[in-house]
Amino acid sequence: MRIAFLGTPEFAVPSLRMLIAEGHELAVFTQPDRPKDRGHALAMPAVKLAALEAGIPVYQFEKIRLPEGVEALAAFMPDLVVTAAFGQLLSAENLAVPKYGTVNVHGSLLPKYRGASPIQTAIIEGEEETGVTTMLTSLGMDTGDILLAAKTPIGENETYGELYSRLAELGAELLKETIARIETGTLEPVPQDDALATRCRPIKKQDAEIDFSLPSKRIHDLVRGLNPAPTAFARLGEANIRIHRTQLIPQQEQLLEKFASAAPGECVIASPKQGLIVRTGDGFIGIAELQFPGGKRLEAKAAMNGKKLLGCRFEQKQEV
Repeated sequence: MRIAFLGTPEFAVPSLRMLIAEGHELAVFTQPDRPKDRGHALAMPAVKLAALEAGIPVYQFEKIRLPEGVEALAAFMPDLVVTAAFGQLLSAENLAVPKYGTVNVHGSLLPKYRGASPIQTAIIEGEEETGVTTMLTSLGMDTGDILLAAKTPIGENETYGELYSRLAELGAELLKETIARIETGTLEPVPQDDALATRCRPIKKQDAEIDFSLPSKRIHDLVRGLNPAPTAFARLGEANIRIHRTQLIPQQEQLLEKFASAAPGECVIASPKQGLIVRTGDGFIGIAELQFPGGKRLEAKAAMNGKKLLGCRFEQKQEV
């Protein structure tokens, strides 16, 4: 099949590689190269790198819905358009181009978590299960008819980065089955139930600040949902301490008895032998891995060498 593939980050790469392995005739449309890291040198999107390695033509538009993008897409004359974390909205003109429509690979079980951050949001909200959905793209935000879906559990300590990689591979498998059934005419699209829909917005820096007055589980889910990026943080005086990993403490009775008067955010244990434990809204949480400004990412026990945090208190989150 002749397929135009629209994708940008690593999430889309397994789907692209699957299409290459299946022998489809491909053209790739992706976002422009962007400045990256402190040097601000232009970096190619992951999908562009994978396409160039395979000798596939690549087109980059700031907005594919503008006339030049529509013309380039139409000139390729695709039977099918596939999108996976493309990062741009498509126009009615874009959607009118392919013979069999546009299929999107979305990192949630639609209609739950429509929008820009479905994988992170599922973890942050404490979901125990998520998955990938293939859908027919419409003009709404992830509102098109569902084609296929695949479920997977979320581990108690699984991070955004880990789940992202798993769902990318699962999405490629689901896309393969979706295309095969499109070719055989055995797919029946199912309209989404809008009454069950939830939305998720892009994650912002202020979303990453930890509020230790919240329950321990809520804090743990926030930290792992922001690992590796943008990374949760807590304020200690003028410094922002990056919190990369936390751990739930199963039996807290002795801590509650010993530190009954501790306020949320207070470091009740802070030593190279015991690590770092902080009071929360309903108990205590272990800080497993953290990073001080200008320092390296360290296990908590190692980070406590030379640091006197016992009795210190992380400040409460400032409302924006």
